[in-house]
Amino acid sequence: MSITLNGPAQIPSLGFGTFQLEQDTVADMVAAALSEGFRHIDTAQAYENEEQVGEGLRRADVRRDEVFLTTKILPEHFSPEAFTAAADASLNRLGTDYVDLLLLHWPSKEVPIADTIGALNALISAGKVRHGGVSNFTMDMVDQAQAAFNTPLAANQIELHPLIDQTRTIAHLASKGIPVEAYSPLAQGKVMENATLREIAAVHNASPAQIALAWVLTRPMSIALPRTGNKNRLADNLGAADIMLSRRDRQH
Repeated sequence: MSITLNGPAQIPSLGFGTFQLEQDTVADMVAAALSEGFRHIDTAQAYENEEQVGEGLRRADVRRDEVFLTTKILPEHFSPEAFTAAADASLNRLGTDYVDLLLLHWPSKEVPIADTIGALNALISAGKVRHGGVSNFTMDMVDQAQAAFNTPLAANQIELHPLIDQTRTIAHLASKGIPVEAYSPLAQGKVMENATLREIAAVHNASPAQIALAWVLTRPMSIALPRTGNKNRLADNLGAADIMLSRRDRQH
């Protein structure tokens, strides 16, 4: 598997996303993903599955320090005191002493970015969080967040797939040395019906989903977070890292 490590946090370029997984399957799917070879697991407080993700981590025959674990906190908890308490609650639910990456899930309209990042800086200093980042932030907001961090901003997680144009945002992040994490890299299944992706997939003896993931991985410093509730698709998702798209493929 050609899984690269991106940015200052050394984030594995393919991760297993847990958004909208059936609650009673999360632990099994996380354990299966780790068994298949994933070493990057993505969750969030909003997904309401941190306890199940933690259970999956414990079931897997993989050391905690070999797994890059991400969670996210919603804006309603962005005041410094509430943010710290929310982070502690996530650690408790996940059953771990630290997370590798903690993201501000969405921008807040009420709390200044610098206030929340200040609390995140303190969590990093305390060893409860290894790296901090953001999600769904505009270019200007990313710049504000980066200025407030005491450590490098590790990632901006945004919707990214071949059916949406994020060229300007990706270029801006790359110019700052900030990786982009792609959530919904399969456009919630829409890539499977896209004629162009199906055509490229046929050439590579692959699925449209694999081509979409491979396309994400060709973007500068990009990370894909596919989600599946089907254990049989885990190996295919990982296999996307080994698909070499031509320049023509990438420009379609």
